[in-house]
Amino acid sequence: MSGSRALMPDYLRLIALFGIVVVNVQYIAFTLLGGFLEPSGETATDAITMWLVNGLALSKSYGLFSFMFGLGLGFLMRSAQRRGLAFGQLYRNRMIGLLLLGIAHGCLFFPGDILTIYAVTGSVLYLLRDWPVRRLVRLGAGLLILQAALAPVLMASAPDTPAEFVALEREILGGGGFVEAVIFRSVSFAFVLPSLLLTQGVAALGWFCLGLAAVKAGMIDESSHPLWRRARLWCLWPGVALSLLGAALWQWGPPLPGLVLTILVAPVATLGYLGLIAALSRPPGPVMERVLAAGGSSLSIYLGQSIVLSTIFSAYGLRLWDTVGRLTATLIAVAVTVALIAALAVWRRRAALGPFEWVLRRITYAGQRG
Repeated sequence: MSGSRALMPDYLRLIALFGIVVVNVQYIAFTLLGGFLEPSGETATDAITMWLVNGLALSKSYGLFSFMFGLGLGFLMRSAQRRGLAFGQLYRNRMIGLLLLGIAHGCLFFPGDILTIYAVTGSVLYLLRDWPVRRLVRLGAGLLILQAALAPVLMASAPDTPAEFVALEREILGGGGFVEAVIFRSVSFAFVLPSLLLTQGVAALGWFCLGLAAVKAGMIDESSHPLWRRARLWCLWPGVALSLLGAALWQWGPPLPGLVLTILVAPVATLGYLGLIAALSRPPGPVMERVLAAGGSSLSIYLGQSIVLSTIFSAYGLRLWDTVGRLTATLIAVAVTVALIAALAVWRRRAALGPFEWVLRRITYAGQRG
């Protein structure tokens, strides 16, 4: 890696991928249709696992990943300007590519797909691309506040899933074939997408704005920027402590106040994580350099996580759906992510891009020269 390269995005991608997978596996290995106010886990180990997942990763890992999307827009704008390419066409193609990959991902492997939401809300971000830094920060902060107020209400008021549909989920994912699973996931994807656009899309756009602002302000190129130090000082420990408190109430106490507190403080904890990641963003050694390069193929790892984990847990794979504990499922998810990073490290020694990054790049630059 060159000395002029911004290191923070590489560390950010890597950490966000582990946060995302420990959240997603709870909805891949177990029911996707449970009520938000119902405590998860039948054993003490399960309960502690869910407390840590909800307290440390839920909403924060998606915040980090969404922040990266905003950075990506800034970097794409830089690249297009440097190469004299039509940015509007590049960005339109990129959103189309994300939309196609997201729909395929949601229908085939994981109905909780985030790429479709990114394609929709990312199209709005294009309209804000020329906004100054202060305006982007104000809008981003306002959207995060709106989402923190809106999401708990929507999650708490979500209607119960019909018992017949829950039974069908168990029958198909616990004992059905791949085609049956795809049909079920496609219906589930269509069912949950509108609510995800409201509960996650607003926050995603907020983090997009903050990520783009960080590129425009030059903060992402300077991991020692004073704002990152302030984020560590003011947001990290208070945000994490309150999030763990909220998750504890959600799991063992009155669930509604716990859910509300967990969602409300998620942006604060995420800002603290960003400050911590900035502090960790030091020039890597040879091994870590390869790991970070593999983590740069975050799209391939994100999709690979769902492909591998859905196969492991579904009946057409290893038939582990709802048969292992939460801790075991989480450890499997982490192990799969480590294996994918190792595989991508080998892949990237021969190829400049990960496989799904190559697909998205081909779509993005279709019809372009230069």
